[in-house]
Amino acid sequence: MDREHAVETMTRLALEAGELILEIYRREEMEVRAKDDASPVTEADERADAHIAAGLRGAFPGVALVTEEQADTHGAAADRFFIVDPLDGTKEFVQRRGDFTVNIALVEDGAPVLGVVYAPAKGRLFRTLAGGGAEERAPDGMSARPIGVSTPDNRALRVVASKSHRDAATDEYIAKYAVADFLSAGSSLKFCLVAAGEADVYPRLGRTMEWDTAAGHAVLAAAGGEVDRLDGTGGPLRYGKPGWENPFFAAYAPGVAVKPL
Repeated sequence: MDREHAVETMTRLALEAGELILEIYRREEMEVRAKDDASPVTEADERADAHIAAGLRGAFPGVALVTEEQADTHGAAADRFFIVDPLDGTKEFVQRRGDFTVNIALVEDGAPVLGVVYAPAKGRLFRTLAGGGAEERAPDGMSARPIGVSTPDNRALRVVASKSHRDAATDEYIAKYAVADFLSAGSSLKFCLVAAGEADVYPRLGRTMEWDTAAGHAVLAAAGGEVDRLDGTGGPLRYGKPGWENPFFAAYAPGVAVKPL
């Protein structure tokens, strides 16, 4: 696969999906329905998903696709596949907070190797580069800057955690660290804040699916960061698992002394 072509296609589709999402975000009213798992879904999720899926299938017909909104893709089994969350942070979207993202990733042999994360309401787009490394790119494409993880100080860490899913267990875990600053963010933006050196560690003690994390994980890994399991087995978070559900994990800049649960 031509990785440059893949990154540019993923970027274009993420930007186009972001415009579809913003059209609905700007409406005075929006319809919100509940899926079978009780999570919310809107027209924005569905329109963005249809657009991205059609674009990826058209550009890469031989590559498997897994997307949150299409249950018939959840039985896919392949060494290489695209994985998509067309609107990560639907709760943030519905509550008209800006922390929602479009997420597109390419996974090879269990690892996310390419990823694009676009936060349309914030005008921030993060992506991997075909030749290695990661960047934050202006949505209009007129400027870009390379990004990289921080050099953390374990005596004064910057921790980022979820806006919508933070709970007592997460707070108890965060209390194991010497925290100098605490950031609250939604969706996969948390990975990108670590990737851009704006935070040092993002612990997640709660249910996530692979489409929630793959694109952000790819960006963070390309920026020099790591995402490790916190389920006692250790090692990096892997993709293509049966059921697509992740264990608890910590995303961090190397040098952070990651605490066990």
